[in-house]
Order: sequence, then structure tokens, then C-alpha cells
Amino acid sequence: MNLIRKQTPFFPSLIDDFIGSDWNLKVPSFSSTMPAVNIKELDSQFEIELAVPGKKKDDFEIEVENGILSISSSQEEEQQVNEKGKFTRREFSYTSFRRSFTLPDSVDPTKIDARYADGVLQVLLPKHKEAQPQPKKLIKIR
Repeated sequence: MNLIRKQTPFFPSLIDDFIGSDWNLKVPSFSSTMPAVNIKELDSQFEIELAVPGKKKDDFEIEVENGILSISSSQEEEQQVNEKGKFTRREFSYTSFRRSFTLPDSVDPTKIDARYADGVLQVLLPKHKEAQPQPKKLIKIR
């Protein structure tokens, strides 16, 4: 919505107004709804990091079922520009995502841990003792 109108009364300004208008439509940005993920394998565990700034740790749901780790979040926001009288503009926003990962057999699902700090959700997936690298063993010859 423009508060100042163009002062040119000619026909081309009508076309400019028609084409240049945002029509008060809010087009969702799909690239921002799916967080970027880093996955790192260490000797004792896997680490999954998701870039999700602006959230709280209570906004996330992490579950493991049938060897699938699912991380999800949904958030509804309401922004009000004018509280009294007629609304000049009112916007609603709803963002959600769900990422799923197949857990390898080496992961111990009972010891999965997660923490959220500085806009990064970190999920730690410890490996079973049997799956961790064993120290080199020297065998004496008799």
C-alpha cells in the first residue's frame, strides 16, 4: 500500500501502478523454511547441527522411531501494526520444518542428546561401544 500517489496523470502511470503494485500479497520464502544442516562423524559419535536462529529450545521436537531421527519445529507469529481502530495492515506468519535422518546401526538411540545455543541446534548421536574404533592390540608370539 502506497501512502503517496504519483502526481503524473498520464496513462503510462496507470500501467506502472498496476505492474508495480505489491497487491498486499506476502509470498512465502521457501528457502528459509528448511534449515541448513551439517553432519559430522567422530570416533565416538555423530554430530548434527541445524542453523535455526530466532527460536527457543521449546520450539523444537526431536523424536526417534523405527531407526528414524526426526527434528521438527512450528511457529506461528502475529504482527500487528495498529492496535486501535481499523487495521491499516495486519500480517500473520507461520513457519515450520521437519528434517528426518536414518540412523546407522552404530548409533545408540537411548543416549541421544541435544542442545540449542546461539541459533544452532546440536544433536549428539553417540555410537555403541562396539562400533567405536578399538585401540591397537599387540599380540605376543609364544
